[in-house]
Amino acid sequence: MFWSDDLLPGPSPYARDAQSSSPTSPNFAASRLPARDSDDEEYSAHEMSDTEFDNTIEHDHLGSGPGSPDGHGDLDHAENHSTDAEIEEGMLLRDMPKKTTFYDAVTERQMTQTDAKLFYQRSQVERNQIPTNAHATPIGSPFIAPGHGHSAGTRHIPTNPSQSAILSTESTMATGLNASPVNDPLIQRMPRLSGSYSHTQANNGSQLPGRINPAAQRETLLNTGMVSGIGSSTYMDADPQITAELTGIFQDVQKIIDLRRKYINVSLQGPFDNPKDDPSWVIYPPPPGPAWSEDREKAGRGTHAHNSAGNSLANSMILNNDKHEGSSGTPIKWTGKKRKPGQDIGEDFVLEDLLPAPGPDDFTYKLDESGVYQIYSNDQDKEADKPAIKIPTLREYYLDLEAILSVSSDGPSKSFAFRRLQYLEKRFDLYVLLEGYDETADSKKVPHRDFYNVRKVDTHVHHSACMNQKHLLRFIKSKMKKYPDEIVLYRDGKHLTLAEVFQSLNLTAYDLSIDTLDMHAHTDSFHRFDKFNLKYNPIGESRLRTIFLKTDNFINGRYLAEITKEVISDLESSKYQMVEWRVSIYGKSLDEWDKLANWVVDNKLFSHNVRWLVQIPRLYDVYKASGGVNTFEEVVRNIFEPLFEVTKDPSSHPKLHIFLQRVIGLDSVDDESKVERRLFKKFPVPKIWDGKQNPPYSYWIYYLYANMASLNHWRKKRGFNTFVLRPHCGEAGDSEHLAVAALCCHSISHGLLLRKVPVLQYVFYLEQIGIAMSPLSNNALFLAYERNPMHNYFKRGLNVSLSTDDPLQFAFTKEPLIEEYAVAAQIYKLSPVDMCELAKSSVMQSGYEYSVKEQWLGKNFHLPGAQGNNMVKTNVPDRRVEFRYRTLLEERGMVERYNALAAESAAASAQGAPKSPAPPAKASTSEAKTSLNISTSQPSPHAGTDSLSQSQTLPSPMQQSPQLGLPSAALEGTGTATGLTDSMRELHLPEHEPRYFPGVMSRSQGRKTSTRQGSMHESDAKP
Repeated sequence: MFWSDDLLPGPSPYARDAQSSSPTSPNFAASRLPARDSDDEEYSAHEMSDTEFDNTIEHDHLGSGPGSPDGHGDLDHAENHSTDAEIEEGMLLRDMPKKTTFYDAVTERQMTQTDAKLFYQRSQVERNQIPTNAHATPIGSPFIAPGHGHSAGTRHIPTNPSQSAILSTESTMATGLNASPVNDPLIQRMPRLSGSYSHTQANNGSQLPGRINPAAQRETLLNTGMVSGIGSSTYMDADPQITAELTGIFQDVQKIIDLRRKYINVSLQGPFDNPKDDPSWVIYPPPPGPAWSEDREKAGRGTHAHNSAGNSLANSMILNNDKHEGSSGTPIKWTGKKRKPGQDIGEDFVLEDLLPAPGPDDFTYKLDESGVYQIYSNDQDKEADKPAIKIPTLREYYLDLEAILSVSSDGPSKSFAFRRLQYLEKRFDLYVLLEGYDETADSKKVPHRDFYNVRKVDTHVHHSACMNQKHLLRFIKSKMKKYPDEIVLYRDGKHLTLAEVFQSLNLTAYDLSIDTLDMHAHTDSFHRFDKFNLKYNPIGESRLRTIFLKTDNFINGRYLAEITKEVISDLESSKYQMVEWRVSIYGKSLDEWDKLANWVVDNKLFSHNVRWLVQIPRLYDVYKASGGVNTFEEVVRNIFEPLFEVTKDPSSHPKLHIFLQRVIGLDSVDDESKVERRLFKKFPVPKIWDGKQNPPYSYWIYYLYANMASLNHWRKKRGFNTFVLRPHCGEAGDSEHLAVAALCCHSISHGLLLRKVPVLQYVFYLEQIGIAMSPLSNNALFLAYERNPMHNYFKRGLNVSLSTDDPLQFAFTKEPLIEEYAVAAQIYKLSPVDMCELAKSSVMQSGYEYSVKEQWLGKNFHLPGAQGNNMVKTNVPDRRVEFRYRTLLEERGMVERYNALAAESAAASAQGAPKSPAPPAKASTSEAKTSLNISTSQPSPHAGTDSLSQSQTLPSPMQQSPQLGLPSAALEGTGTATGLTDSMRELHLPEHEPRYFPGVMSRSQGRKTSTRQGSMHESDAKP
């Protein structure tokens, strides 16, 4: 740290604080603000009492205060006067704030006021620079330019930490204020983060954030510029032993990633694999129209509308009418009436508009011997058994799963992954310390948008528990009072009215209360999933659950449809809350799909705020015990046969075809904590599985995945929407469930056990696999709230979102999703930016159509980093999004660098490398620049929207680090399962030598097989 005379302790503690504060601190910024006459008194009153300080601020416009002519009075006199005044007011001497070496109450309050004044003045400076030809900003709203918030005529917020929270020279000159922070000696001495986010001028002259400076990128791809460590070029060159060790670990990580991408590609679960991700996809009924059309038209008529404040505000509020009114001009008619949100639910849906359904297709299908539906181009291919798509077999699936389990249980890999995750978490903490004030300033500049009016999706909620207890109680009482004589149940050979049902329970409408319903699961359900399932029964009676919470009952689910419409009305009234409801298909009969589709279509349960997932309970053992099914193949047939039928000929099940257009994917639910015993060395195929034992989790997921993969290829060929697999996973039970999800699932719900499997958690981070977490639900069932890893996942950069799971059992308010966010914000101390980032992640994870996400998040939402962020819509600062992306880029770059090292070593050994050491040739400067240019124009076809594409691959380690200095022996030998040569294994330190990084560096034996290994320390192995 540099010291100078002006930083040494002086007579003025406020001056000392202002000069020694960091450049991101607001009091430092305030010290650079232009001085005014009244400010002199304010800054000189740092040792005054609270009362005198307030009086000085209140009367500063009258001139200098009492005391000396320049406004600086006698400090001793001021202190005595303050003490007397406060004692006269009744304050005790012990209650007076005392100034110590580390705390000054007056200065503390002054700093707080300085913060508010700073943010206000910054917004005013930019507001004064609005172009004269722009439309006027609404009164009281700070100005922001359209797009990314920067226009040609305005100053953008500097993202360089050394310039943040400081008024630039151009800004002060424009307002006639004198300030020169560039010449300030303290600023010149402050260290700057290398590779800070740079801004480049776009072709249209507007400032676009997030463009990566090649020079900064070269410096920060694998090293933040702050410290040297694992992953940096200097570290990689320093120790060949550690390089060899890390190469093996990263090869194993890359192997898991490659397996996942293969399964995701086969099943068409990647981005842009779904036809509904085409912007021209038809949404029926069409989403709501624009809310600010008049302002939009006014902004559109302006000559410079793209820079106008009015256009910025309009774009932040309305939907694109051109795309959603009639869905891009498609010929589908719409005869439903327009309705206001929250009113006349379903009246905008007319079944006849979607009829007739499409006709049959030439493709055909059959269930093969292994229990997987195969699709064929024609009957000839069907007879020759030549399926149109190759689905991984059950044997291949379990071999790949075993490979993932082997890596995830490897001791050194676990230790290294844990260290990387800890690094990611601490790096986020450092980012918040450096950029927290700037994020606050960015948020204050955005008009209209805050946490309450950014779109947020409840990504995991069960439909039969979508209401809160009070809502259900009011509904039951209403039905008892208005329709007591309605027949609602057939039981024991006779029909029962609603009044007779409650008479049999010895209850009246007046007797009912929240305590009587007894559906909250807060006290007696911890680690008791059986008791939790019983909480779905009002008053503990299954007959009431059948009447009010079932779709298939004597009244055809009419009561549940009515209360569903009430919940939809509340959602539409809130406007910014969406849900993805889970409804059940059990697999007990072939007509379940038709019954569910008829219930949705006949009751017109269509809303822009609602999408559906179909959950499959893993209850084969229950069906077998009751005689409902004989083999597991019957369950597979009951689940998937109707789906293949409606895909071949939608006119055979028209309502099912319509319902499936709003279905996102499949879910798998049940108690994960059940013990899964491996009774077979090799699992039998479904038609042979006829025992009473329930198949394990991995077996269920495979047959859901395999059949869904065949179905998706056929549906995409026909232009229908495809499905994704989003099971409950990692809530309890075996960590093998998470390995299954990492292999073949789009995203998961819960994921608590990832905290115990660091390798898989690291893979979830690298691939940005979505995790819908429900801390309130977990708090009641499996894990106390303060131990929930959600906040740790979030800080490390995993793709997490908040969801409610079962509002009926866990929520107390009318808006359970807001309740979930509110509790998390209180417990984890989340900032508004954190909450908006979680809300944006929930939209990205959701199954909403591309065109809808485009309206909610911005036109470039699919691009990574700041290029894909529109702060006017998401309220997430560009600096936060860019930090997340560049941190992810660094981790992915490390994986690719070490894998490239192993590949080059293997290539050299295959070509017969010479015995003498020969350092690799240096790459030319132009080649290095070319290789370090990161292209982000196209998303990856494999993983999430911010995944690295082939054009984003990093330079090889040999080119990046020509002084690697590996001995020639390391380039010889034959490759093994891990990709390391035999001679590279010899580079490990023996047991008697010290371990620089326990669990990361030395192991007495290399990995020789792909079988699962124990996690014991290397010193426990025998020599």
